[in-house]
Amino acid sequence: MRERARITLCAGLVGAAIVGAVAVSGGQVQADDPNSAPNPYKVVEHWAKLPEGRIWGQAIGVDIDRDGTSLWVFDRCGGKTCVGSSIAPIQKFDATGRQVVSFGSQLINWPHGLGIDRDGNVWVTDGQAGNGRGETATKFSPDGRVLMTIGKPGVAGNGHDELNGPSDVLVAPNGDIFIADGHGEKTNDRIVKYSRDGKFLATWGHHGSGQGEFDVTHGLAMDSAGRLYVADRSNNRVQIFDQNGKFIAEWKQFGRPSGVYIRNDILYVADSQSSDKVNAPFRQGIRIGSVKDGKVTAFIAATDPKAEMPEGVTADKDGHVFGGFTADADVKEYVKN
Repeated sequence: MRERARITLCAGLVGAAIVGAVAVSGGQVQADDPNSAPNPYKVVEHWAKLPEGRIWGQAIGVDIDRDGTSLWVFDRCGGKTCVGSSIAPIQKFDATGRQVVSFGSQLINWPHGLGIDRDGNVWVTDGQAGNGRGETATKFSPDGRVLMTIGKPGVAGNGHDELNGPSDVLVAPNGDIFIADGHGEKTNDRIVKYSRDGKFLATWGHHGSGQGEFDVTHGLAMDSAGRLYVADRSNNRVQIFDQNGKFIAEWKQFGRPSGVYIRNDILYVADSQSSDKVNAPFRQGIRIGSVKDGKVTAFIAATDPKAEMPEGVTADKDGHVFGGFTADADVKEYVKN
């Protein structure tokens, strides 16, 4: 089966984009098999060592600490939600998988996005309102003190100081804060930008499938040039913008993106939804490539084609890849063969 994927490339990116094995200049790409990139990784099962009695909930958010090796995980309190639970949903694991920090108990309804800033602070989004909390992005110190809250706790809205279904949060090197605001029906479909002190700066996007429009803004990443990568999941693409919301490109060769992460200008995209019925012929997995040319150079696929792959993805300074699983409620490490 042959899949045609349209990729629009603008200034600042290479004029030839690549999917599978065939590249064509001018942004039009023909690919025989979007799942054909090699898999140079092996999985490390049960890498994280949870405290006795603690089990994984849906591990939706993962990110690497500023030390380059420790892993932060944001899970749904041993289940599918944190409502009614006293479990701490934010955990940090050292390079051996030992839990060293946990916090956030009874502060979050529905964990979603997780991001670590350059100062080591932990940012998370809560995607559902209730109990006077939720629909927020919260900044924690590395030891769990609440330092800032963006959004009105417990209130969903589309105003400058309101969020509705926030999925992810990213802090730029200059401290500006970007929030992917919208997770499906009756939520927002936009990107909101704030200053380092939480002052509203800008917003762009609305529901749709055109350039700069969104259908489930599910993840954020930024490359060394400061370009913002948005996992526009239900549109089966990664959209790329400058920090003022100017559209740069759309990339469909990375599948149906749930999570996006960039380290050293290598892009990692977690596809947790592609199937025979959704975004065929793409298969679920983690696609890896360079932001310089958009070429997919590696594909971590499930050993069982029926198994669901992670929503969250990150990578440490040694190139180890970590996936946060929601369907299977787990965190797995992938290392080079």
